[in-house]
Amino acid sequence: MLGVWVNFATVVAGGIVGTLLRGGIGEKYRQTINAGLALCVLLIGLSGALETQNVLIVILSVVIGSAVGEWLRIERGIDRMGAWAQRRFSRGDAGFATGFVNATLLFAVGSMAVVGSLEAGLSDKADTLLAKAALDGVSAIIFASSFGIGVVFSAIPLTLYQGGIALLAGVLAPLLTDELIREISAVGSILILALGLNMLGVTKERIRVGNMLPAILVPCAYYPIAQWLSGLF
Repeated sequence: MLGVWVNFATVVAGGIVGTLLRGGIGEKYRQTINAGLALCVLLIGLSGALETQNVLIVILSVVIGSAVGEWLRIERGIDRMGAWAQRRFSRGDAGFATGFVNATLLFAVGSMAVVGSLEAGLSDKADTLLAKAALDGVSAIIFASSFGIGVVFSAIPLTLYQGGIALLAGVLAPLLTDELIREISAVGSILILALGLNMLGVTKERIRVGNMLPAILVPCAYYPIAQWLSGLF
């Protein structure tokens, strides 16, 4: 679990540093930095999405997952969590909830979070999560310089997510093949692309990325069902 806690610490430290820098950055600079960060997020999402070797799985995952997420109203729950934390810890910071939600999605959605947590749980190896921690720490500084202290609080759901995978690694490992992890990562990268578009404000309405989160789980159901059907026919 060393990697999980180091990742927690780097996000917190990076978020604090970025928040301290925020006050010394003018609004025009902040807007330009935020736009540049959004473009980097788009690049991260695009590079991961192109790794897919089965576009059909990605399409089905996004469609089914989005429908389920809309029904569950996940985005509303995440927004309420961010709004509650803002009222509780930073009432005067309008960007708190945005920073919390965006940073949580960016840090948690991706193959390194899954693979690193599995390694931590199965073999007590922290290499992948330590590398991810370094990347997340730098990203947290940049994010917090634009959105503020909300980025720090994203370390909490991130730790619960990665820690949960690490604790359940013995159960999950046999199910998570390289092929499945690749497609999960590709679907997650689509969500990162949507996050980048939201940050740029290029869409007429904000994409409800939170409601798309169940899409990440759809590949986990697709492969067993596909295997079962192939056995029947």
